[in-house]
Amino acid sequence: MKKYLGYIITVIISIAIGVGTTVLVLDNRSDEQAKKVETIEKTVQEVSIMEQDTLETAIKKVYDSVVVIEGYERNYLASSGSGFVYKTDDKYGYILTNNHVVEDCSSIMVVNTEGVETEGTVLGRDVYSDLAVLRIDKGAVLSVATLGKSADSAIGDTVFTVGAPNGREYIGTVTKGIISGLNREVTVSLSNGSYIMEVIQTDAAINPGNSGGPLVNINGEVIGINSLKLVEDEIEGMGFAIPIEEVQIYLERLEKGETIKRPTIGLEMIDIGSSYQQAYFQINVDQSIKQGAVVVSVVPNSPAAAGGLKKGDVIISVNGVEVNDVTHFRYLLHRNEIGDTIKLVYNRNGEDKLVEIKLTQ
Repeated sequence: MKKYLGYIITVIISIAIGVGTTVLVLDNRSDEQAKKVETIEKTVQEVSIMEQDTLETAIKKVYDSVVVIEGYERNYLASSGSGFVYKTDDKYGYILTNNHVVEDCSSIMVVNTEGVETEGTVLGRDVYSDLAVLRIDKGAVLSVATLGKSADSAIGDTVFTVGAPNGREYIGTVTKGIISGLNREVTVSLSNGSYIMEVIQTDAAINPGNSGGPLVNINGEVIGINSLKLVEDEIEGMGFAIPIEEVQIYLERLEKGETIKRPTIGLEMIDIGSSYQQAYFQINVDQSIKQGAVVVSVVPNSPAAAGGLKKGDVIISVNGVEVNDVTHFRYLLHRNEIGDTIKLVYNRNGEDKLVEIKLTQ
């Protein structure tokens, strides 16, 4: 009986020890979990926004250089856009914007980010590049933007814009995106026909009123001027900017009010796909030719006349670059300077011919 009682006591003691050990383990596990929870909470509390997570510094560098530009005709607001101060001298501040913002306006009002209004003077403008330079009193200048290099940019780089979408009410609006494409060629409709511009593509929001404002990199440097946007309903997130290097080609001449002179060749042309126009001008084009510009007439004593071009010739390439249509031909032509000699390939009666032509104004 004692032996049996001893056995029962041993079992009870063993169970008690086991339960006690389990409780200790559970307590220890609870302590460890509590420590983990506490550690996690502390980690979350210590998270902060780092410099690479914000564009604040870059925005501050360019923000107050941006202005609203309002164009008036007969005392009525005719257009509204953006611009930015890119330099100053002892008396004036100089602003870059788009030509279409100030075109056909009799007076210009410039508004800075503090709401101060001042009259602006258009020094020079150019339709094809869509650029214009304005001048204002230096006293109205709050800051001057730094010009960078779009050539140093790559697809995927972070960029932002500062402007005034829908007018002065939203002055200083910042939108952020990336560079979606470089060296894009887009066709722009002008009053005297269409023209191709080489631009930077971005998905940063560019709305009416942003035209003429800066496209800026993360260093706060201007790498382009916002110029146009595809506004078709089915297309979103496609904005375009003129590369700053393209702007600098014309800048000095625009400041002086000089007309931007481009080379001419002395041709009237139609697109190769314009079968109706070909019939109207009684021109028969080789059906195997799928792209190019068809010569309709040649100006007497022009470079084209000196090169022997005739009605019905189809221009195939300029300096080795194939010509798509008349607009593309004009674009390739204007990449050259007055006095340059270009190599032009044209087709006449099914035979390709090469001619060198020296360009005049």
